[in-house]
Amino acid sequence: MQAKKTYTVQEATKKLEHYCAYQERCHQEVKNKLTNMHMIPEAIDVIIVHLLEHNFLNEERFAKTFASGKFKIKNWGKRRIAFELKKKDVSKVNINQALTEISDEDYIDVFNDLAEKRANSIKESNVFKKRKKFVDYFLYRGWESHLVYEKANELIQ
Repeated sequence: MQAKKTYTVQEATKKLEHYCAYQERCHQEVKNKLTNMHMIPEAIDVIIVHLLEHNFLNEERFAKTFASGKFKIKNWGKRRIAFELKKKDVSKVNINQALTEISDEDYIDVFNDLAEKRANSIKESNVFKKRKKFVDYFLYRGWESHLVYEKANELIQ
C-alpha cells in the first residue's frame, strides 16, 4: 500500500501558485486540487484566501478567458458557455460579464460561417434528416435555437 503524500500549508501554497499561474482556474478546480492533496478544510480556506489576495485566483478573469477560448477555439454558443461555467460554480454576474465580452457582430459572423460549412459538409439526401443533423449539431454546441432554425430553413431546402 502506497502512503499518501502530505504537504505543509507553505508547500501546498507554492504548488497551487504554480497551478494557477500555468492556466486560469476557477475556485472549484482549486478546491478539488487541494482536496485531492488531502488538505484539511481550514488549510484549504487559508490557501484560497492567499491565492485571491495575490491575484493567482480571479473568477471574473477565469470566466472571461474561458468564454473567449471556447467561443474562438471550439465555436461554442453562448448557451453552452454559460452552462459549462455554471457547472464550475461561477457566479451569474461573472458569467454575464464574460458573455458580454463576445461582440454580437463576431458571434453572428462565426455562426454564419460555421453554418455554411456545416450545411455543405452534411452528406444526406433526405432534406428532413439533413436539417435535423444541422440543427442537432448547433443546439448541442449551445447556439440559440431561433438562430439555428432560421439558418436551417434558409440553407437547407
